[in-house]
Amino acid sequence: MEVVKAQRLFIGIFGNTNSGKSSLMNMLTGQSVSIVSEVVGTTTDSVQKSMELSGIGPAVFVDTAGFDDESELGKKRIAKTWDALAKCDIVLAVISTEELAKTDSVAKLINAQGFAKLQQSKKPLIWVITKSDNKTKAVQTAQAVLAETEPFKSNPPVFVDSVSGKNKDLLFKAIKEKVPQDFFEASLTENFCKPGENVLLVMPQDSQAPKGRLILPQVQTIRDLLDRKVCIHCCTQETFLQTIAALKTPPDLIITDSQLFPFIHKNKPAASRLTSFSIIMAAHKGDIELFMQGANAIQKLTDKSRVLIAEACTHVPATEDIGTVKIPAMLKKIAPNLQIDFVRGTDFPQTTEELQKYDLIIHCGACMFNRAYVLERQHNAEQAGVPMTNYGVAMLQLSANS
Repeated sequence: MEVVKAQRLFIGIFGNTNSGKSSLMNMLTGQSVSIVSEVVGTTTDSVQKSMELSGIGPAVFVDTAGFDDESELGKKRIAKTWDALAKCDIVLAVISTEELAKTDSVAKLINAQGFAKLQQSKKPLIWVITKSDNKTKAVQTAQAVLAETEPFKSNPPVFVDSVSGKNKDLLFKAIKEKVPQDFFEASLTENFCKPGENVLLVMPQDSQAPKGRLILPQVQTIRDLLDRKVCIHCCTQETFLQTIAALKTPPDLIITDSQLFPFIHKNKPAASRLTSFSIIMAAHKGDIELFMQGANAIQKLTDKSRVLIAEACTHVPATEDIGTVKIPAMLKKIAPNLQIDFVRGTDFPQTTEELQKYDLIIHCGACMFNRAYVLERQHNAEQAGVPMTNYGVAMLQLSANS
């Protein structure tokens, strides 16, 4: 059974400055998304464009700044480039025929810091040779050299010309072949319920909910359950008891907002299993076992501890906000004087030294991030020896301690 993905496939475009990355981005998306110029360093922050790929589904192409940028702002631009790499499921490593013609050693070119880091990431990688008009001698020379050189010999590059669109279809085919298998197989709820079961969603519409819309985790969960032929019932906290009474049999599973866990647990039928949207997202977007291990650090917090609360999206905090109000209040009951810092979006500690300032990291459900990016953050925190958990898991632990 095909399941609609709750996340997008991120495809990053990487290479040196003026290698044709932005032109490639525009060719792939069919739009003038990125500014194209001969001026070195034209692309500063990463540029993203969402589109639907046939046979794959929703995808995001990411155009990045060149990793050989030696301008004054080069280090900051390159930092953004490596942040983009952390998000990507597939890497397009771009080299122009002009670069190949100028270099005296292809091995030296691809083993420089930029391309070396792409290969060390172990992400599915496609070599793309740009500015490849077949009429040029440079292309013929490049094809002959690369055919006998590793890693191109075992991973043949795709030669494209962004102006004419030459081999655009071949590149899309190569991308489809590189899609990680678990991207197609995994679904949000497959480990929580079976087709044909009855699932009740408890969805409070508080001040954080967007007007006239459901929040993203609720939308993604509903769509996933529909695709898996699960029987769905929906209610809010106010109508929970009435909904339970109206059902002929208790729901097999109840999925609730994390902040309602104590109330739902107290009032649910004994036969009904219980989980939260945040835990479902944690299991789908990251390593749930690491999140559960990280939650154990909550019991060890003291007034000298420092906690980082990280949110994927940017919004104006409300009086009922989980990340900036409710979780901090629960933490303060354990250690009233502990220090709590907040980051949003991509503003996350980048180095081991920055991470080691913290005794615990609590991350949101990451509905706006893809799995690769969340796993990268978990991996970096684990390498730094810093426990990391998730809103839903943390609130369960905090509720148990209260």
